[in-house]
Amino acid sequence: MTMEENIDERDDMQIDAHALGNQQLNQFSFDYLKVYYGKLFPYADIFRWMSYGNEGKHPACDESFFSRREFSFTLENDVYLRFQSFKGATDLENSIKEKCPHKIDIGPVYNVDPSRRHAYAQGGNNVFMPVERELIFDIDITEYDDVRYCCSGSDICLDCWPLMAVAIKVVDTVLRDDFGFNHILWVYSGRRGVHCWVCDGRARRLSNEQRSSITDYFHVYKGGENSLKKASLTGPVLHPVLGRAYKDVLLEYFEKKLMQQQRLFSFEERYQKILDIIPDKSVASEIHEKWQGSRRSSTSEEGRWDQLKSILQSGKHKALRRCVEEIVFTYTYPRLDMEVSKHMNHLLKAPFCVHPKTGRVCVPIDPNQCDDFDPTSVPTLSMLIEELNAGGLQMDTKNGELERTSLAQPVRFFRSSFLQPLMKSCKEEMESAYNAKIQQSGKSSFNW
Repeated sequence: MTMEENIDERDDMQIDAHALGNQQLNQFSFDYLKVYYGKLFPYADIFRWMSYGNEGKHPACDESFFSRREFSFTLENDVYLRFQSFKGATDLENSIKEKCPHKIDIGPVYNVDPSRRHAYAQGGNNVFMPVERELIFDIDITEYDDVRYCCSGSDICLDCWPLMAVAIKVVDTVLRDDFGFNHILWVYSGRRGVHCWVCDGRARRLSNEQRSSITDYFHVYKGGENSLKKASLTGPVLHPVLGRAYKDVLLEYFEKKLMQQQRLFSFEERYQKILDIIPDKSVASEIHEKWQGSRRSSTSEEGRWDQLKSILQSGKHKALRRCVEEIVFTYTYPRLDMEVSKHMNHLLKAPFCVHPKTGRVCVPIDPNQCDDFDPTSVPTLSMLIEELNAGGLQMDTKNGELERTSLAQPVRFFRSSFLQPLMKSCKEEMESAYNAKIQQSGKSSFNW
């Protein structure tokens, strides 16, 4: 029996899942992944999302739309398959079940089927090119290693998660309030960061130049790995966008969470990095000497921070008033992977993948509840298998199997908070464009 036939047999899948219950369910494995793709992965939801209303029967639907989308599979032993394309939901599901990819990445919609790009290119002056792609953002916790002390590298915990929550709040607010985007999906990457998908029609059709402009709108983070001053704030006052971020998000997070959780003023080597941001070294030395004293008012995190603010913002040091803001921005402002957002052809990991290093599922994040998100307690592959086993074999439908696992809530959130409003908007946009085209066609005929 072939792998595909074996996966498609539901009885065999139930036996596989039950047998796995006798193993130690604490690792990522091909067997676990096979069960996950066979029982829980939300193929229909991913298809509807990637179709943007073109799967229906409306005369304005583009039947080739989904088949021009690039998918990329990373298989076992880092075998990399790019430019995969599929005719529909069933084709996508069958391929994933057959290949059992360790990772699924999603690319742009091209002008032709990406799997036939070579044949197209041989047809003369034809150019294979992307024509549509979500505006995406990638934020990794590793970019904050110089300002966090609880973890390093790809590790993340509840003490440094607030840095990701800050990024979500700031970026989400700018995208909605300043650019007017509505259909935004935030997803935990499964290990070390978060991904953002902006799916409004006008966002998907942005040129590379327009994407670069939007990305640069966020840009205050400057300097290399060894640069002490990461944020460069120009002008006499903060730009309104930065001022809003500072007032509404950054300052509170810095003072209420990061200072205590990272103990920024408790150890000399940590607060010295903060003092090094101050351009006037005599002032920095003055503050350092005060903190070396034994006065109780300056020994706490809050005490030293209040003392620092008082000195820098006093009339005596007018040239240093921006230093408080620059310190806060250096430690809290979102650090985006700029290149990912600027170009249409970048790939991004699909939601509901399982990260092969952690076994964690890439679940959606509610930006309004991102403070409460716990990256260490998201559903894992082994947890889901265990939950399937605990539920027994009495349910045969995929919805029934999903509902008895911890993946049910993230999928429900994806559908209700993101997918359904997006589909409603896509249908309205499609109907409006179609009616406008009909009216224009009528006018043209009349004029003729």
